[in-house]
Amino acid sequence: MGSDVHYPEEAPVHRVRVRGFWIDTTPVTNAQFKRFVKATGHVTVAEKKPDPKDYPGALPELLYAGSLVFSPMPGIRDLQDWSQWWDFRKGANWRHPEGPGSTLHGRDDHPVVHVAYADALAYAKWAGKDLPTEAEWEFAARGGLDGAEFAWGDELNPDGRQMANTWQGTFPVENLALDGYERTSPVTAFPPNGYGVLDMIGNCWEWTQDWFSTAHSPDVAKACCVPENPRGGPMEASFDPTLPAIRIPRRVLKGGSHLCAPNYCKRYRPAARHAEAIDTSTSHLSFRCVIREG
Repeated sequence: MGSDVHYPEEAPVHRVRVRGFWIDTTPVTNAQFKRFVKATGHVTVAEKKPDPKDYPGALPELLYAGSLVFSPMPGIRDLQDWSQWWDFRKGANWRHPEGPGSTLHGRDDHPVVHVAYADALAYAKWAGKDLPTEAEWEFAARGGLDGAEFAWGDELNPDGRQMANTWQGTFPVENLALDGYERTSPVTAFPPNGYGVLDMIGNCWEWTQDWFSTAHSPDVAKACCVPENPRGGPMEASFDPTLPAIRIPRRVLKGGSHLCAPNYCKRYRPAARHAEAIDTSTSHLSFRCVIREG
């Protein structure tokens, strides 16, 4: 697992073992999530008004049901200020991906988005499955190519072919859409990896069970001591130190999304990882499920 040549949270490269498991061939689609909601009446986090007790100091008028939608402002220059392209939009949720007025028409086979961790876990339990650990997810994403840069090899675009739904051009001001998509894409739009699994890279980030840590544990000296079925670090280590007043733990996301670009967030790789608060949903965040042996 991991990488020593990209972002610091991916290091160090280290060995782990995982027991046998099955993973969904694709992320959960809008059509699948519709069936879950119809069967259970589940209401997603994005559809509920936030509790003021969970957000001390927040302005009451900003506590409304909604979710983060990619919507870049004109004239962006500072790539450190993500608020220039993310809008916490009232009424945005899995049914309305870009907010009120938008629909799922023509997107039944796209990954469901605007799902917080609790929503993903509720679906998994309903389906008789679970969410993957980071180790399981990364093992599946590599497709048998141990140490390769991408899920399909070491070239981003072999022979000029677009292998995943990522950003082509200069993020966030120029989207060339050479892969044919400006936002999400059907989950079968790009080739499978060596394990026959689709959409592990790009399109949408995916939730895993692991609490986020700023680095992996170091590799062990002896093969007998390689961790088996690791579950990440402790929850207390996952809190965002830049938001001391808001204590919302963070889980690991994997896979990158259609917003990952060479000039920003080069995380369309199996080793890449990202932190996300468990109460957060966005227009590029989805999930898939696993079933474990035994």
